[in-house]
Amino acid sequence: MEQSNITQIIIDTINTILGNLFSSIDNNLYGVLDDLVFVNKNILNDKYFSKLFGTSTANGILLIANSLLIGILLFYAVKYMMSNFTYERTENPFQFVFKCIIFGICMNCSFFIIEQILDLNNNVCSLIKGIGEDLWGKDICFTSLITEINENLSINKNNLDIFTLDGLIKGTLTISLLNLVFSYSLRYILIKVFILLSPFAFLSLTVNSISHFFKAWYRSFFSLLFIQIIVAIVLLILFSMDYSSNNLLTKFIYIGAMYTLIKSNSFVRDFIGGVST
Repeated sequence: MEQSNITQIIIDTINTILGNLFSSIDNNLYGVLDDLVFVNKNILNDKYFSKLFGTSTANGILLIANSLLIGILLFYAVKYMMSNFTYERTENPFQFVFKCIIFGICMNCSFFIIEQILDLNNNVCSLIKGIGEDLWGKDICFTSLITEINENLSINKNNLDIFTLDGLIKGTLTISLLNLVFSYSLRYILIKVFILLSPFAFLSLTVNSISHFFKAWYRSFFSLLFIQIIVAIVLLILFSMDYSSNNLLTKFIYIGAMYTLIKSNSFVRDFIGGVST
């Protein structure tokens, strides 16, 4: 009898601890997850990041990029002059100067160009989520998703039993969503890194031998941005389904959806290339 009571006390303690943990994660992390996943041009509004990028051609990353552009022009001038003696074939001067002017302008306007790309990508995601909001009157976001999951699983921190199927599914979903927070935090940082590299990506187009850097940059950058479109579509599909708390299929669909969100980076990388998070 005493052993049975001790076992029950241990089970209740574990359930209470995990219930509080899952509730804390639900209440605090997933509003942040929406901000991490759905990146918009506000990512550029950090004053320290703006200074690092460069507010003019005389400071920040833009200063380094413009210095390299001058170095490339000087190198070409020397190479073109020496070609008269070595008879080495060089690029047409008019064509080279024209490329330097065009891509030099793009390089110095890269902050504005990136801002428009981020805004366009976010508008596409907002359009996708807006379809669901108009049809079902729900906010298509992770915060609403967590609320719906808990309702359909009939779970809160007071009645969580981790040793039941619903409890195990809830634990799996929470761990999966926590994994998403870490994964999309890394993606958020990578997006900032590729934004800082954008002036050098445009600069690389001035020299044929290093133009592949731009191709690698835009493939990686756009794959990171495209992930949030996939996430918006997955969330839209999740909210479009008619769920029942007594339907076991519903619970496994949620797990499948979380797995899709976790693997979305791999899907996008296999489809259009890019980097892994």
